[in-house]
Amino acid sequence: MVVSGEQPGPGLWKVSRNDHVLWILGTLSPLPKDMAWRSKEVESVIAQSQAVLNPPRLKVDADIGFFGKLRLLPSLVGVRDNPDHATLQQIVPADLYARWLELKTKYFGRDRGRNLETWRPIFAALELYDAAVRKTGLTRSDITGDIVRNAAARAGIETTTPLITLEVDNPREAVKKFKGSEMEDIECFRKTLDRIEDDVQTMAARANAWATADLETLRKLPDADLRAACFAAVTNTELARERGIADIDVRLKQAWMDAATAALAKNPVSFARLPIDDLLAPDGYLAKLKTRGYAIEAPDDPVADPADSQ
Repeated sequence: MVVSGEQPGPGLWKVSRNDHVLWILGTLSPLPKDMAWRSKEVESVIAQSQAVLNPPRLKVDADIGFFGKLRLLPSLVGVRDNPDHATLQQIVPADLYARWLELKTKYFGRDRGRNLETWRPIFAALELYDAAVRKTGLTRSDITGDIVRNAAARAGIETTTPLITLEVDNPREAVKKFKGSEMEDIECFRKTLDRIEDDVQTMAARANAWATADLETLRKLPDADLRAACFAAVTNTELARERGIADIDVRLKQAWMDAATAALAKNPVSFARLPIDDLLAPDGYLAKLKTRGYAIEAPDDPVADPADSQ
């Protein structure tokens, strides 16, 4: 069972130095589908802020223009498919394929999801994961994003998204190469099935903990190492290495750290949102900020009160 109705969310982390404060909201996905987030605290902090930071993002810069995009569309057809029209049964180990069939029947039924059999393991597994999330009463929708953007707009603040830009000089050729290349995505496939089989109830418990501000439970129920395995499947491809994005995760985190420290140096009050697991991790953003001399206060620390910055 997942919670519904209005819920407070996890509160805000406080990062400070020399009377300058950065308040950080830890986000989570998936969350309870029928929950309404009580966002007044966040909206109040944004109203008094001078900067709002989004999570870091990879930007693909392909200067092909509108007509170029139209010409590119035919080459995108089948980009999720295995090279040479191979099927999952031909690609993944037999034990994994048996587990896949059982879970596909459970979450898609016997007559649905047949087209997934020709998809690459990473895409098929994530499609199944989405179906399992929906059936559990959860949603992967960005519940916090629209509220934060709207609050920033009302305050007259332009949000900042730290970016790493990937320049693609020949998009058609890049897509063609990706469609014909192999991906090391069996581990992503395996971990996704593991999570669906063993971690669905944990996902619900984590979603409830986020909604009810139960940080202690979130600390005890860390997220399964799914994102790292699936991210590696993409960044370890030959195409990714050729275009210098094999280390993109490290570069994205550094881009956010640079933006955050600049905001802290310039503004009395700033606001940011990041995945909560990146905040709770022993080597995550908060740990890195602490090594740079910033004071860190968690939401369940009674002194971390956004009213102090008003």
